[in-house]
Amino acid sequence: MVGVSLPEVLSKCDHCVIHHRSICQDVDDTIKLELSRISHFRNYSEGETVVAEGDDVSVVGNVISGVLKLVKTLPDGRQHIVGLIHPAGMFGRVFGSKTRFAIEAATDVRLCCFERRAFEALVRQNPVFEHKLLLNSLDELDATRAWTMLLGCQSVLERVATFLMILLRLQEHQGCPKIPQPDHNMVRLPISRRDTAAYLGTTPETISRSIHVLARRGIVRIIDTQHFEIMQINRLALLSGREEFVGEVKMYSNSLPRASAERHDLLVSETEAALAKKKVMPQV
Repeated sequence: MVGVSLPEVLSKCDHCVIHHRSICQDVDDTIKLELSRISHFRNYSEGETVVAEGDDVSVVGNVISGVLKLVKTLPDGRQHIVGLIHPAGMFGRVFGSKTRFAIEAATDVRLCCFERRAFEALVRQNPVFEHKLLLNSLDELDATRAWTMLLGCQSVLERVATFLMILLRLQEHQGCPKIPQPDHNMVRLPISRRDTAAYLGTTPETISRSIHVLARRGIVRIIDTQHFEIMQINRLALLSGREEFVGEVKMYSNSLPRASAERHDLLVSETEAALAKKKVMPQV
């Protein structure tokens, strides 16, 4: 690039609101220069398909704003959301020619895209960057395994509590001085109630009931259908049943025994309600 200084070329990456927490974090100027050269931005509206299931993968990249959803379609036409990609998350299959899931815009999204083959060539030439990409993939694998356990072992109330804690953690980890920071106790559902229910393996009605249970207990305050204020983080963490969340709120240790007993009572009540519902269902 004749006549263009290195700082000018790097400015696109340096002014990116996710560069401090994406795969681009802490890379040296040489790699950053190449990433900047091969990158371009794309915007998609809610509901648009970024990559269809089974299609050739021509681009990979990072989510700058909004949320992507990974959707698997079964042979009978049923669909299931198998993952969400939040800001700073990476989408696309590096070193893979086809995608096994459809990548769709769950909300309006802005993406930083790299031509796949050019990105793969950069990875091959830079072992440190390749190592960073591998660690990122392992983190995603760990998260997927944890989510599998959640869907298979936890009640709907625990799933809702876990999802709210995940959103709270993602929000707190934004921490970028280039964008306004929201109230740390405010949570916004980034996807529709219907998509949230599909992602948590339940129905929109059950999601609503669970949120109202949390509201009646004073754990959350409902602002509207998409926005909530977390009033008692320690109680929400205990209800999620996730050790990593409980560890993050040890500052509230004096109230943990009471919150643990409350979690037991809530889960017993939820189980009894489910059994009662089964009893009144008509026999087929």
